[in-house]
Amino acid sequence: MAVLPELPKVALEVVADRSDTREGFLNLERYELAVIDAAGRSRPFRYDMVVRRALDASIMVAHHLDASGEPCVYLRSSIRPPIAFRRVEPKVAAVLWEVPAGLIEPGEAPAVAAARELAEELGFTALPDQMQPLGPNTFPAPAVVGEIHFFFHVRVDPKTRMEPGGDGSPLEEAARIVSVPLSRALAACKAGEVADAKSELALRRLAEIL
Repeated sequence: MAVLPELPKVALEVVADRSDTREGFLNLERYELAVIDAAGRSRPFRYDMVVRRALDASIMVAHHLDASGEPCVYLRSSIRPPIAFRRVEPKVAAVLWEVPAGLIEPGEAPAVAAARELAEELGFTALPDQMQPLGPNTFPAPAVVGEIHFFFHVRVDPKTRMEPGGDGSPLEEAARIVSVPLSRALAACKAGEVADAKSELALRRLAEIL
C-alpha cells in the first residue's frame, strides 16, 4: 500500500533535439588536468564538468502542526526529464515527490532564494530572515557539477497558503502539492516513494531537530 498520494501521470514528448547547440541551461566544460601532490605531478587526464549561470540551490522544508500537534510537511510533485530519458535500466517515471527547491541567482543570498522559491512553489509568503538553517551545505554530485545545496526550514500557517505563482515553466504548471505528517514522509522515504536524495536528507534533518 502506498504511503503517499499517487503522483500525477505525465508524458514527455521530444519536439526537437537541440543537443548540438550551445544555448542550453547547462554547459559542458572539458579540461585536461594533472594532479600535483607530494609524490609529484600525475600524467595528464581528461575531465568533463557541468556548469550553469546559476549554480547553487536552496532547499527548504515548510512545516506546520496539525490539530493533534503532529508535525506535517509540504511535498510537491516535480517533473524531471533526465530520469524520464534514462537509456539504461531501471527505467523510471518522470515525476518525483520533492520538498521545494530552486536555484540561487548570481548575487542572491541563499535565504532570499529560499523565500522566493517558497512563494513560487508552495504559495507561502515569508521573509528571508524567517528561513532557519537546516544543517550544513552539501555537494549533491561533486564528480559532475560544483553545485552547493543550502538547506532551510520554515514554520508556516496552512491558512495563509495562496496559489503558487510558479516560474513560468510548463514543468511546474501541473504540480501537485500535499501536506503530510513528517512521520509519513519519512516512511515514504524508506518505502522508496521519495526518491529525491536532497528531499530525504532535508526531511531527516528536520525530524532530528523537532
